[in-house]
Amino acid sequence: MKIKAKFIMILAALLPLSLFFLPLWNITLEAPQYPDDLGMDIWINKIADHEPNDIQNINLMNHYVGMKNIPEHMAEFDIFPIVVGAMSVLGLVIAFLNKRKLYLAWFILFAILGAIGMYDFYLWEYDYGHDLNEHAAIKFLDAEGNPLDYQPPLIGNATILNFVAKSWPMSGAYLLFTGMFFSVVAFVVGKKEETST
Repeated sequence: MKIKAKFIMILAALLPLSLFFLPLWNITLEAPQYPDDLGMDIWINKIADHEPNDIQNINLMNHYVGMKNIPEHMAEFDIFPIVVGAMSVLGLVIAFLNKRKLYLAWFILFAILGAIGMYDFYLWEYDYGHDLNEHAAIKFLDAEGNPLDYQPPLIGNATILNFVAKSWPMSGAYLLFTGMFFSVVAFVVGKKEETST
């Protein structure tokens, strides 16, 4: 029996729903003075401790250099679940319409929304690392006498003072990317099915 593009697209539409149960991203701080790394997991609707009290410890550390606390709530936490849910519903509708070109359109729309989400994440990191309290207890300056910034990387590793900041996708993001990839597979399979009939 042939693998049907329709069923691949159904799977593509369902996989992003894993973001409601699995974390999307992780930022970890490693330093010699902390035997255990400090980390936070970013979900589509919250930021949570990677290990108990991690965020509290990060906030205490950041306070001395004038950084803001990790927010308990952001507007994005209200928007992202709606976007993900709507895209999954749209993907299921497209799957049952079984129109090959719409599979590709769904992928492109999701890629655009994902790029907007990553840009928003970058802007949050930029503000978090640059908008420092001028009355901070500790100030680190560069060679020109300007305050250092503490922006974590969008993706990858970066050295910030004596910390190594690591920013990487987690299981929810990988399943989201897999779902998007499957929509392209559905498009290709659909094209083969059309030419074989």
